[in-house]
Parts: sequence; C-alpha cells; structure tokens
Amino acid sequence: MIWSDNLLLEGAAVLVAGVGIGFWLLRWRERSFRQALALKEQTVLEEARREAENLTREARLAANEEILKLRDQTEKSFSARRQELAELEHRLSERENLINHQLAGLVEQEKSLRAKHQGLEARQSDLEATQQQLQQLIKLRKEQLQRIAQLSENDARAALLKEVEEENQRSAAELSRHIIDNAKTKAEEQARRVISLAIQRYAGTHTFETTTATVALQGEDIKGRIIGREGRNIRAFEAVTGVTVLIDDTPNAVVLSGFDPVRREIAREAMQRLILDGRIHPTRIEEVVAKVTQEIDEAIVRAGEEAIFKLGLPPMQVEIVKLLGRLRFRHSFAQNILDHSIEVAYLCGLMAAELGVDVSAAKRAGLLHDIGKALNHEIEGSHAIIGADFIRRYGESEDVVNGVASHHDEVPHTNVLGILVSAADAISASRPGARSETMATYIKRIENLEQIGLSYPGVQKCFAVQAGRELRVIVQPEKVNDEQAYLLARGIVKKIEEELQYPGQIRVTVVRETRCVEFAK
Repeated sequence: MIWSDNLLLEGAAVLVAGVGIGFWLLRWRERSFRQALALKEQTVLEEARREAENLTREARLAANEEILKLRDQTEKSFSARRQELAELEHRLSERENLINHQLAGLVEQEKSLRAKHQGLEARQSDLEATQQQLQQLIKLRKEQLQRIAQLSENDARAALLKEVEEENQRSAAELSRHIIDNAKTKAEEQARRVISLAIQRYAGTHTFETTTATVALQGEDIKGRIIGREGRNIRAFEAVTGVTVLIDDTPNAVVLSGFDPVRREIAREAMQRLILDGRIHPTRIEEVVAKVTQEIDEAIVRAGEEAIFKLGLPPMQVEIVKLLGRLRFRHSFAQNILDHSIEVAYLCGLMAAELGVDVSAAKRAGLLHDIGKALNHEIEGSHAIIGADFIRRYGESEDVVNGVASHHDEVPHTNVLGILVSAADAISASRPGARSETMATYIKRIENLEQIGLSYPGVQKCFAVQAGRELRVIVQPEKVNDEQAYLLARGIVKKIEEELQYPGQIRVTVVRETRCVEFAK
C-alpha cells in the first residue's frame, strides 16, 4: 500500500514535471513564433518601405518627365501662336497699308473731281460770257449789215474777204488745238503701255493691284474651307503659288492677285481643282499646285513649239521655246502677245518675200521681237534690248538679233529686218479691234455714236464704220439743203466731242443725195 502511494506520488511528480516542461516548451515556442513573426513583420515592413520609396521615386521621375513634356508642348504652342500672331499682324499691316493707299487714291480722285467741278463751273461761266458776246456780235452784225447797205461793191467785197479770213484763222486755231490734244492723248497711251509692261514683267513680292484673276464659287460656305483653321490653307496656298488670295472683297468669288500672269494662271487652275475636289488642306494644296505647275510648264513648251511649227521655222533652243510660250499668258492692250508675235512674223515674211529678203530670218525676227516681255524684273532694260541679248546668248544670228533690238529704234538698224519688224508691229497693233476695249464697251460706243447722229432732225440713216472711226450720216434731201448739211456735220462733231470718250479721231460724213427718176414710154 505504501509502495503504491509512492508510485502514485512519483507518477504525479512526473506528470507535474511533464506538464511544466510542456508549458515551458509552449512558452518557448510562443516566444520563438513571436520573435519570428516580429522579424518577418520587420522584413515585410522594410521591403514595403523600400518598395514605397521606389514607387515614390518612379512617380516623381514620371511626374518630372510629364512636366517637362507639358512645358515643351506649351512652349511650342506659345511659339506657334506667337508666330501666327506675328503673321496676322503682318497681314493686318499690309491690309492697313492697302487701305491707306486706297484712301489716298480716293482723296486724289475727290480732289480731281472737285477740280473738274470747278472747271465745269468755270466753263459754264465762260459759256455764259460767250453767249453774251454772241448777242453783242449779233447786234454788231446787224449794225454792220446796215453799214454794208450803204457801202460800194468793192467795200462790201473787202469786208466779206476780211470776215472769211477771220473765220479761217479761227478754224486754224481750232485745228492746232486738236493736234495738240491728239499729241497729249498719244503721250498718255505711251505712258500706259510702259506702266503695263512694267507690271507684267514684275514678279517679286507684291500686294493687291489691278492685275487679278477671279474664281467663281457655288456658295459662301466654301470660303471657310478655303480659309482653313486660323487661315492655314490660305497661307499655304499663297506660299506655294506666290499670289495674294482675297476672300471677302467679292461675293461668291475668290480674287487672286499677282503681277506675274503665269503664277496667276497656276493659282487660278489650282484653286478651281481644289474647289471641285473638296479636300482643301496644306498637303493637298502643295500636291495640286505642283501638278498644275508641271502641266502649265508643259503647256508653255507646247505653245512655243506650236508657234514655231505654225510659221514653218526650224527648231529653236529649248530656253527660247519656253520663254516664247510664256507670252501666251501675257497681254498688251487686250491683245495676246504670242498671237501678236505670230501675226508680226507672218507680216514680216510676206514683206520680206516682196523685197527679196530672207523670209526665214524675217519670220524669226518677227516672232521673237517681243520675247523680252516674258523676262522678269531681275533683268533691267527695255524689252527689245534684253530680248535681243537673250536670243544672242542662245545662238541666234546677228541679223535677227539686230532686228529684235532695233524694232523700236533704240539701236541703229544694220539690216532691213529691224525696219520690217517695226512696220509689221505697227500694222498688227493698229489693226481695228486688235487693241481696243472690251466687246460690250465697243458695241455701246458704236450705238451711242449712231444715236447721236439720229438725234438730229432730217437724218434718215446713220452708220458707224471703220471700227467706230467714221460716222456716215444720210439725210433727207427735201428737209436738209447743202448749207444745212455742213451745219449738221459741225453740230454732230461738237456733240460727239462733248458726250463721248474715244481714242484718236472720228470722221463725220454727211451724205445728201437727190435722185430724179423718169420713165420713157
């Protein structure tokens, strides 16, 4: 029994010792787990901190890069905007200069109109004074007639001769005045020709002038597409073609302004194609203008070759052919210069054949006489001189070169070709209808001329002939006698001078015809 109790005590002691050891092991394991967990948490926190630092650093770098990109884009946008504003200011400055120029022109026109008004008032006062003098002369005439009734035959004849002499002196004075006015008119025409030639040869940077081409539009909405966003399409078109585009000046139309007719033709054709295509942007504009330029260059060469072939001349140098073809787009007093040159060449050939001169050389000189008009402003000199220098560089004979250079008598004639070219040039230019106003204006002037003749009593028919240079008036013989016919011609002349504007002179011929018809039975 005692042994059993000891055994139970020992077992209990062992059990207590085992429980204590287990509890200690559990505490030790818990402590180890907590230490490992703390170590792991510290490691995880350290890795998370490092990862957060890396993410923060990468975010800062990305933010810095984005800030730099935004700054570059902002600077580029501001730079482009400043450039556009500068271009807009430049265009506004040009428009302002143009408006100032036009205002100055309007002021000058107003001054001119005021001066004309004052002149008309002075003329009216002169007419009133003339009417008073006429009344006095009529009164004096009556007194003279009363004295003549008491004069002898010789005295009356002497007074009549004196009166005729005074009338002739007045007619001579009027004729001299008419000659002076005609000389002034020719001087003004020559000045206009020189100015027109200078404008056509000028091909540099320019603003709006009278030399324009117009492209019709189907509606006003297409103008916005032509202008483009902030005007980029117009700027691209002007930069590529070298002409100025005017949008708002003419309704349902785009006006292309430029002195160089070839550039103006390229711009007109390109604008028409862009409007028909509908795709209007800078890239498309460059493509269309490049294609049209190539086609126009080919058309220029074809025009020059056709002119040479039409005249039956041997081939010429390519540069001469190109420059000759450019005359197709140039005009002088509404006359196409290439057609004028071909006409002059034909006339030179005909006259040379009559005189026994080299026909081929005469045709070459006639065809090339105005080739200097196709050269631009970079070459100084008259068109005859610079044209002669140009064809000399490409191997033309000295006879042809002198014929071109001397057709305006700027250099001495060394052969007959220059004289032939000068004569043919004058014939072609003076041909009725060759250099004149538009058809509508011409027809209106002819109608007004005939209406003036028909406005007088006793006029049966009235015809304007010789391109308006002569008016033939047929009167009724039973209503107008011979003396009245002279007075009628004089009155028609004065009315034409007062109401019409015309180049040169107009001849008035009054025809009075009496026909007596009898029949023998």
